[in-house]
Amino acid sequence: MPFVRISLPDSLTDVTKENISISVHQSLMQEFNIPENDFFHVIEELKPNQIKFPKHYLGVSHTSDIVFIQIIAGKGRTVEQKRGLYKEIARRITSTTSITKNNIIIVLVENEGKQNWSFGNEEIQEPKHLFK
Repeated sequence: MPFVRISLPDSLTDVTKENISISVHQSLMQEFNIPENDFFHVIEELKPNQIKFPKHYLGVSHTSDIVFIQIIAGKGRTVEQKRGLYKEIARRITSTTSITKNNIIIVLVENEGKQNWSFGNEEIQEPKHLFK
C-alpha cells in the first residue's frame, strides 16, 4: 500500500510523467510484491524556481530534469529489496523517458503499517496481502 509522490519539472511531457508513474508502480510490484491495483500516486508539476538542488552531491551530477520520488510504505522490506527497488525504478524510467539515472532522487519513508493508513470510509483497513 505504498503512497507515491512524484515531484518534477512542469516542462516534462505528459507522456514522460505517465511513464515515470508507471515505472515506479511496476517496480513496486516487482520488488515489493504489491498488488497491481495498489496504486496511489500524486504527480506534482513544479516551476523551475520551486525545485532546489545542488548541481553535484555525493559524486552525482544533477540537471534541471531532476525528479524526486517519495515512497511511503509499511516497514518490513530488506535492504536488498530496497536496493532492488531503486535500481529497477531507475532502469525503467531511463528506458522509457529521456530522464537519466543521476536525475532520479528516491526517498523511501517507512511506517508501522496498518494503523497508519486509511483508504476511505473513515476506517483503518487491513489489506489481506499485508498480513499473511
